[in-house]
Amino acid sequence: MAKTILVVDDADIIRLIATRALRGAGFEVIEATGGKAALALLDGRSVSMAVCDFSMPLMDGIEFVRAVRALPSYKSMPILMLTTADEKELKMKGKEAGVNAWMTKPFSPSVLLKAVEKLCR
Repeated sequence: MAKTILVVDDADIIRLIATRALRGAGFEVIEATGGKAALALLDGRSVSMAVCDFSMPLMDGIEFVRAVRALPSYKSMPILMLTTADEKELKMKGKEAGVNAWMTKPFSPSVLLKAVEKLCR
């Protein structure tokens, strides 16, 4: 059974690039345009990992990660922050919230796949 990856980004093109790369590597992918929509999609689903943007309306990536970590079923699910934000203090906030890895945009689909495969072991 293929592992399921949740891709959360308000930018259609980023979701498209990430989803194509992940599906091409055999992953199942579910998509959300923001943190609140992503939380609703989780709702007991078996999800192996999340790839999430930092800068999103209504609920930013850090708030999403904190909300995910508060859910017992997803407390240890790997989360990769995929974002243009590269500031050291934001990375520290992310780490404190429970982000497992940080990758900056623009990104190479092959580098994304390597990171996802490493985190999904």
